[in-house]
Amino acid sequence: MELTKIKGNTYYINAPTNCGVYSFKNKNCLLIDTNINNSTAKKLDEVLINNNLHPKFIINTHNHIDHCGGNLYFQETYPGCLVYTSAKEKLFMENNEVFPSVLFSASPASQLKSNKVYNVDFELSYGTNKLNDEKFEIISLKGHSLDQIGIITPEKVCFLGDSIFSKEIISKYSLPYLYDISESVNTLNNIKELDADYFVLSHGNSVLDKESIIDLADFNLKNIDYYMNTIMDLLDEPLTREDILQNLVILNNLTMNFKEYHLNLAAVSAFISYLMNLNLINYSIEDGKLYYYKAAKEQRLNFVL
Repeated sequence: MELTKIKGNTYYINAPTNCGVYSFKNKNCLLIDTNINNSTAKKLDEVLINNNLHPKFIINTHNHIDHCGGNLYFQETYPGCLVYTSAKEKLFMENNEVFPSVLFSASPASQLKSNKVYNVDFELSYGTNKLNDEKFEIISLKGHSLDQIGIITPEKVCFLGDSIFSKEIISKYSLPYLYDISESVNTLNNIKELDADYFVLSHGNSVLDKESIIDLADFNLKNIDYYMNTIMDLLDEPLTREDILQNLVILNNLTMNFKEYHLNLAAVSAFISYLMNLNLINYSIEDGKLYYYKAAKEQRLNFVL
């Protein structure tokens, strides 16, 4: 890992989850997402120490553990380090049973549980927020999670969290975990209009310029559109939610462990919700099974483009 300068005081550390770094004049710094655990956080810290930087603030784009799992290390190693996120993401971070309960629809199996609680000191609101006398723009990036946020630094570098995925990630693992399809589509379209010059994805190996991020947003939209139409094609005959997932797994050669199965099943639910809200699919309950089916015959649609 190494500290890579983007512009001015804005840097990032390329890691399993990229970590944004903003350096203040007094060598205190802001971290944007802290990776998955203490071990990875310690590696991030070694890079910071080598560059004489002292973590003072953390902003988490959202509650998923690969973005906030290193918080505890930095809070324990640097007393007084303050954590910020949005109000609804704070709810998930400070209540570790909420997200696995959402995935399991009940008190979750132990394989989905986490025993870690990530305390948040302050809630961020959309718009301009001041940290250490510097102004940062906080933007809504809803869709992948309930209230994911992005951060634009004073140098117009935008950190996008998991609101958009690299082509490499989509090629390797095409079914994205999305909580809300409609919000994801809105976010991807809004990304194309952002007033920023450089863009950092949480999972990507390069910093993108404006032209590249527009192209990538369209690529993500096309991927959502592909899954929408595939599900509609499958629903020429009635299928359960599990049937839909099984077909998608076979068609797209997806592999899963226990947790990934529930993430994928939740993503299928998000697509079903979107299609039901558009009155494009209907349901019936037969012999204790809930089936979905196409509400009417129609030609292939462009749902989101």
